[in-house]
Amino acid sequence: MGLGAYAERIHQADNRIMQTPSTVNDEPKDTVIADDKRWNTRALIVDDDVPIRELLIDYLARFNILATGVNDGAAMRVAMQAGTFDVVVLDLMLPGEDGLSLCRWLRAESDIPILMLTARCEPTDRIIGLELGADDYMSKPFEPRELVARIQTILRRVRDDRTEQRANIRFDNWRLNSVLRQLVADDGLVVPLSNAEFRLLWVFIERPRRVLSREQLLDAARGRSIEAFDRSIDLLVSRLRQKLGDDPKAPQLIKTVRGEGYLFDARDIG
Repeated sequence: MGLGAYAERIHQADNRIMQTPSTVNDEPKDTVIADDKRWNTRALIVDDDVPIRELLIDYLARFNILATGVNDGAAMRVAMQAGTFDVVVLDLMLPGEDGLSLCRWLRAESDIPILMLTARCEPTDRIIGLELGADDYMSKPFEPRELVARIQTILRRVRDDRTEQRANIRFDNWRLNSVLRQLVADDGLVVPLSNAEFRLLWVFIERPRRVLSREQLLDAARGRSIEAFDRSIDLLVSRLRQKLGDDPKAPQLIKTVRGEGYLFDARDIG
């Protein structure tokens, strides 16, 4: 998508919003700007298209989102070490390390929410991104106002999760630490979970011995319904079974109910 088209979308996205003075960019001014109390969210945008990245940074500023832009994985790592961010907006197509590789690294290092951008329409890329721990994705071209809405939805969900979830839940031979998002076995084995795996397991724990459809699980695990990619929930269930040591041929914890969905059959939850 050309710069002119993106600029036009941003101009038309919400012309009723009063634009604040644009001083946010990739220069070292961020230190001064970050002290402004109007910023309530900090975003890191990883995209190698500089003009589009700068347009998005300016647009996000209208919604009190202080954005920093970088163009590749090396710069992303430097930024992550130098500052604190609430969300990472990560392009799939990048020079050097691609977005999937960087998503894997981010998820291994932290639980920061990740929103992936992709200009490719292959479902496999999106599914892999979600399996690696991305919280959501958007296809290019997109409406800038939708990007803001997605960021706000992800952050609201994360903050609600952290506020409402209990620290430790026991079921069968496992303990789920909801703060660290880890499974701990009776023998002390620690199994880390991606954000999507954690949300899926949490939904199962909250609704034990009930058949849950793929649509319900997609909504819970990813925060929105994506009917076209139901296979992603099957892959996510498979990964969760593997981490729980649940035999895929004869599962005891997460059972498949043909034509309906899945059922979590753990006992002594509490």
